[in-house]
Amino acid sequence: MISGYIEFSPPESRQSSSCFNLDCTGVEHGTPIGRALPVTASFEYSGSVTILENISLAQFTTLAVGGPARWFIETADEAEILAAVRFARQQRVPYFILGGGSNLLVSDDGFPGVVIRLTGKNVEIDSRDVATIRADAGVEWDSIVRLAVENNCDGIECLAGIPGSVGGTPVQNVGAYGQEVSGTIEGVRAVDLQTDTVVELSPNQCGFAYRRSIFNTTHRGRYAITRVMYGFTLGGAPNLAYRDVKNYFAEHAIAHPSLAETAAAVREIRARKGMLIAADDPDSRSAGSFFKNPIVPVAKIPGLAAIADCHPDEVPQFPAGTDFAPADAMVKLSAAWLIELAGFRKGYTLGRAGLSTKHVLAIVNRGGATASDIVALRDTIQTAVHARTAIRLEQEPVTLGFPTSH
Repeated sequence: MISGYIEFSPPESRQSSSCFNLDCTGVEHGTPIGRALPVTASFEYSGSVTILENISLAQFTTLAVGGPARWFIETADEAEILAAVRFARQQRVPYFILGGGSNLLVSDDGFPGVVIRLTGKNVEIDSRDVATIRADAGVEWDSIVRLAVENNCDGIECLAGIPGSVGGTPVQNVGAYGQEVSGTIEGVRAVDLQTDTVVELSPNQCGFAYRRSIFNTTHRGRYAITRVMYGFTLGGAPNLAYRDVKNYFAEHAIAHPSLAETAAAVREIRARKGMLIAADDPDSRSAGSFFKNPIVPVAKIPGLAAIADCHPDEVPQFPAGTDFAPADAMVKLSAAWLIELAGFRKGYTLGRAGLSTKHVLAIVNRGGATASDIVALRDTIQTAVHARTAIRLEQEPVTLGFPTSH
């Protein structure tokens, strides 16, 4: 899941609010990475920003756990984003940019700083020989997939049904079923919170890799993404590389599926695994895939096969991607397969947390779970998988409010 998207009515639990008149004319020193946009770079702003206090963050996450934010603001305005950040600096507290929360684990203690939730909803499409879609960070990601396939744009049909907002897609280079969003991103517009400017970053400047970018590694916390530009070719064939997708169309006797049929198939596959947000599905009260598929040396495969008592070819494995050289030196493993190899099954429970009844890769809030319950199950799985295979699974969701959170 990406930094998730859920529609919420205005929370009745908001205890109080204050209106701060913040002057945003100063500039801090720093070196911009992207192309600065001088039209708004100075941020001369004298309006008022409504900053709320002690707002529960659980309601803004698909896991539905976590304590309150000390201060909270919702905005689609770049100047207001910077105003909120300046407020955090004045208070000497941290700040956090929130999309929709489908890839977020919030501490039970909450967050002692300023949470800025991005709410922009503008979408533009320009379709000629090629197509460009420009979307604000707060737009629901799956609506972009639908818009693309409706306009015969290939490249993200296998990313259908992933809960989250547009702003989260470049952060973790969202990928599924053989596609990564970085294959279509043409540019990212963001507020550079080190230089107090608006910049546009090229794909190369974003530093995309498997589930990574500069936004969640080397420059984590520096940018507030406000808009993403996607580019597509028209009329291309859908990506049918992954086994689940191939099997789906074989079962339905569809030899040449369209882009729309492929997107619909992926949504159905995700629903079967509890990876599609649905109010009537308790298995969707999760952060999606809780662990990343590990990338390991190919030399580990025979040992894993011996542990599993199977042939090396039967160990689920996929290409590691273009970030490794030589290309055949590393391989991507199935985290779900490793979890099952360590003895866990669908529906496993530990306290009020558990594994999805449809897929072992998702940790689920069974009802009334706390962040501590989620962490306890995470640690149990990581320890068992490492003991069995000497591979340590890496958590995928971002953490907020924990001692090691940034």
